[in-house]
Amino acid sequence: MRVGIMIEAQRGLNWPRWKRIGWAVEDLGFVGLWRSDHFVSSDGTFEDALELWVSLAWLADNTSRIEFGPLVTPVSFRHPVWTARMGKDVDDLSGGRLVLGVGTGWQEQEHRMFGFELLPLRERFARFEEGLEVITRLLRSDEPVTFHGRYFRLEGAMLMPRPSRPGGPPILVGGNGRRRTLPLAARYADEWNGLFIPPAQYAELNRYLDTLLQDIGRRPEDVRRSVMTGLVFGRTERELQEKLRGRDAAALRERGIVVGTPTQVADQVRAFLDAGAERVILQWLDLDDMDGLEALARSVENV
Repeated sequence: MRVGIMIEAQRGLNWPRWKRIGWAVEDLGFVGLWRSDHFVSSDGTFEDALELWVSLAWLADNTSRIEFGPLVTPVSFRHPVWTARMGKDVDDLSGGRLVLGVGTGWQEQEHRMFGFELLPLRERFARFEEGLEVITRLLRSDEPVTFHGRYFRLEGAMLMPRPSRPGGPPILVGGNGRRRTLPLAARYADEWNGLFIPPAQYAELNRYLDTLLQDIGRRPEDVRRSVMTGLVFGRTERELQEKLRGRDAAALRERGIVVGTPTQVADQVRAFLDAGAERVILQWLDLDDMDGLEALARSVENV
């Protein structure tokens, strides 16, 4: 199967739910499990929100097959040294299954609540680029690293033990921006993840990334391609309509959201694969609906 699951951890993730979801995703044959890294929802609602790295360490030691990781962990409240350090150790614990998704940070509410500086957009991306530089140097260099940036500094720094995988876990950069995000993906990423876009737009950005990679001397095949998008899934047409709650299915599909019954969902996943995605990660919002997750797995198992 080339379909994975992504959950919004700030929407009620606790240990019983995480264990149940982790085991289910592994047993049902999905390619992997990814989760957000937030304190609260964007409207400021407080629900259970299990801490990222603690949860990933458990997943590393209690599953054996699936890939997993953050989509994504921000440099705005996760210092890149700690992200690199914890990332390599969790990856080693898992036997090399972590995908290290890293981002700028974006959710204003949680930054204000917990005292982290989000920064204006231009500075935010400048900090993100420095964070990627720090993470990749620490993971990929077997010699001490010195780096003097505006936001982060290293002086003869080295992480031990060295990652079991040469270069450490693959770095994922997600986003659709042609001016900032895709150039950073071309320079630093081992995987690019498009977000909430229809297949035709994904294919266009995919081709643009190929051009960026070739311009800097990398091969298109050096960067794995994936897409993460929303899902409205109903086992029957009646259940689908109940979940849509009056929303227009066609309009949602135009935005790249996968909407439908089993056959419709499988067809939409195939469209992303035909557009160049090597795997499709579907957002699963109901953290207690294991029967629905099993039905989804059956729907896409042969895609």
